[in-house]
Amino acid sequence: MPRTAALAVALLAAAFAGAVAAAPVKTPHVEAELVSERTAFVPGQATTVALRLKMADGWHTYWRNPGDSGLPTTLAWKLPAGVAAGDIQWPAPHALPAGPLVNFGYEGEVLLLTDVKVAADARPGDTLALAAKAEWLVCRETCIPEEAQLELMLPVSDRADPYPQWGQAIAATRGALPAPAPGWLAAARGDGQKVIVTLTGPAGAVAPAGVHFFPFDEGRIEPSAKQAFARDANGTFTLTLPVANQLAPGFTRVAGVLTATGGFASGAAAPKAIVIDTPLTGTVVAGPKPVTAPVPALDVAAPAGEGLSLLAAILFAFVGGVVLNLMPCVFPVLSIKALALAAPGHGNKQKLRLEGLAFSGGVIATFVALAGLLLAFRAAGEQFGWGFQLQSPAVVTGLALLFFVLALNMSGAFEFGSLVPSEAAGWSARNKYADAALSGVLAVVIASPCTAPFMGAALGAALAQPAVLTLIVFVALGLGMALPFLLLSWFPGWRRMLPKPGAWMVHLKQMLAFPLYATVAWLAWVLGAQVDNDAVVRLLITLVAVAFALWAWRTYRMGAARAYSAVAVAGFVAAAAVAWPLFSGGAEQDAAAAAPGGGKATAGDPWQPFSPALVAELTAAGRPVFVDFTAAWCVTCQVNKRLVLNDRAVKDAFAKSGIELVRADWTRRDPVITQALAALGRQGVPVYVLYIPGREPMLLPEVLQTQVVLDALAMAGAPRAAALDNRTRTP
Repeated sequence: MPRTAALAVALLAAAFAGAVAAAPVKTPHVEAELVSERTAFVPGQATTVALRLKMADGWHTYWRNPGDSGLPTTLAWKLPAGVAAGDIQWPAPHALPAGPLVNFGYEGEVLLLTDVKVAADARPGDTLALAAKAEWLVCRETCIPEEAQLELMLPVSDRADPYPQWGQAIAATRGALPAPAPGWLAAARGDGQKVIVTLTGPAGAVAPAGVHFFPFDEGRIEPSAKQAFARDANGTFTLTLPVANQLAPGFTRVAGVLTATGGFASGAAAPKAIVIDTPLTGTVVAGPKPVTAPVPALDVAAPAGEGLSLLAAILFAFVGGVVLNLMPCVFPVLSIKALALAAPGHGNKQKLRLEGLAFSGGVIATFVALAGLLLAFRAAGEQFGWGFQLQSPAVVTGLALLFFVLALNMSGAFEFGSLVPSEAAGWSARNKYADAALSGVLAVVIASPCTAPFMGAALGAALAQPAVLTLIVFVALGLGMALPFLLLSWFPGWRRMLPKPGAWMVHLKQMLAFPLYATVAWLAWVLGAQVDNDAVVRLLITLVAVAFALWAWRTYRMGAARAYSAVAVAGFVAAAAVAWPLFSGGAEQDAAAAAPGGGKATAGDPWQPFSPALVAELTAAGRPVFVDFTAAWCVTCQVNKRLVLNDRAVKDAFAKSGIELVRADWTRRDPVITQALAALGRQGVPVYVLYIPGREPMLLPEVLQTQVVLDALAMAGAPRAAALDNRTRTP
């Protein structure tokens, strides 16, 4: 076959192979592929192959030294015999600010070059298949580890031409790679917490603009600290670099990439990135700690509202109030009241609207009263957060009794009208608006254990505002909760969408009692977590005595002997006597005697009890720490714990990454935990924080997902060292 025809066949084969075998791999945020500078491999010569990464808008990947956080991209090659791949040749990175941190990496599209050399005895006409596993961390507000199995097939030929699609782009990337610049000399001297680099340029060199130094290795120069560049009196250029806070041993050379927006010489061909690698004289010591300490100062007022604007807090509070109507401890009671609107006797439109306004007023007034109580406590120097009412065994006991009585009523065990004198029942019938307002108060009381999971941030922002603005947020919360009932009463035509009254309402009412029984069981468990099993037994005996007393009283009111009334009174007295220690403070003292911060760690339990000193000690030793702010009465906390934190993949990731696990148990009142939450801008639980030494604390979402936790652990730097040592591996 003539040489021209053979070359045409080879080019056609290369194009076909590239189009089929090297198709891009697309992840949710990155498009990745292996591309070649030339159309074929030439025996005994090297060909540049690039890992092409195209990031979605707003996302970035990382350089060989990722800066304050992140992980470098890696390539693990699987090559045929006689083929060898070199190290990744990294284009100059960009500084990527992320709050107080600065990372080093790439946005848009980047080509990471690798020289692949084919043995001299490779036979023209063969096709070589290159395979590599690429791994990268892609980040925006969150970081996601991604990977792809990539392939590239090229023929072996005596001659290779530039690849039509990628040859020019790869050549341009290689031409812009940082390299030592002719005529520029560097020297470095350590001066305590800073390094002074002097640059001497060629004759007539003008001062470069926009200069920034990117060190090759971590633990040398602090990424987020300011770098100063100036021209001194002798005409040399001086670059002052801050020494890393976590200084790695063996800092004997200043090596890295120096970039300048205008280049390092006049003219269009001026390199915009050069390499400096010079010995370090003098001495250096670790630089100052970052402005953001690993454990934030426990200043309750300062940072709490930083993460959420007042407008956003109002919106979140309003939506959270609406969601409260769907909670298992609220929905049964409010649904019965809503269905009652469909019953006869609600035909007067004006009275119905006024009743809806009265109910809404009761809801809003109760939330405002709770806010005022919180503000009063805080003004007096007390540390309280949202959920403080459930930190008291007395309140938990009272709520358990309330839900139990409501459930018995909905089950048909008794009617409230039979418990009170006829005069009182008549007052309720005559004063429907007052009754509706009191129903609103009751709705808020029963909603307190079931606050929506995203309320922590909104109420945290609210409590950091002046009192008037705080009250506005709580009004929004109450308005959201009252809105469904208010709309139903204000637009009576909507009642036509409700089923017609009938016997089914009795069955529905009885069925809806069971979520309330479940809430009682949960509150009993909370009480056990706060105090002990004896308190749970005391509560259960109280519930039995109350049920017996209600049965006896109902029997008496239905015409039984007067003795039943005495039995009922005796039952109520017995219930009060048994429950009294739970209300009198005896249980509070028992709870206070338990260890703060989450109790004592049991054997084999990886979770340590929380204290700010412990977190500071661990982070100072270079250990990342994951803190779980939780409480037994927090439903979202328990769901997150069972579905995510106890997930096998998450537990394995915790173990492999060497992250210290700390649990801040807020089931009982604990001012230290309250202060720590306030410093993080939160007033309730759950809160999940990953403390990475020397970096801003990372707040995870309040509703956890397994992948979210795994991604956060990847950002903690595990296993950072292995990734750096194996940036490019060959078998």
